[in-house]
Amino acid sequence: MTGTGRAGVRLTARGAIVMLFVITLVGMPFLPGPAFVAGCLAAVLLVRPRDLLPLVVTPPLVFFVAALLVELMRALSSGSMLQTFGLGMFTALSSGAPWLFLGSALALGVGWVRGLPDSLRELRGAPAPTPASRSRRGRVRTFDPEPEGYFEPRVYGKAADE
Repeated sequence: MTGTGRAGVRLTARGAIVMLFVITLVGMPFLPGPAFVAGCLAAVLLVRPRDLLPLVVTPPLVFFVAALLVELMRALSSGSMLQTFGLGMFTALSSGAPWLFLGSALALGVGWVRGLPDSLRELRGAPAPTPASRSRRGRVRTFDPEPEGYFEPRVYGKAADE
């Protein structure tokens, strides 16, 4: 238990995305929609607050990749692999669209309550390029020029005999 009285399980964004993927992949052959929504909710509740931003943007990709893998496995055992794969992907994505929307909206909503605006503010807090940092061609320089005497040794502080 942490000092806040809540369970101390906190995942990184990568860990939460992997957990969401595994839950979705395992539930895909049985109940793909509810498994995906449950995975989204579990992932957004267990991720560290500073890792909310990468997590809330990945549920559609996770759902697509899980559907792709499941339908590819199904198509490998059929006579017409391409036709089975195409029909399976169409069916999985079209029937899963409401669940995909619900899971993504739920992750975004819970993430917003857990501190997603702080992550967005931190992302926007990166220093913007100033007009002085632009070169003559209008491109942004990625570094400042080195000052004169950069490689000369510097003495910090006062001498010992002063």
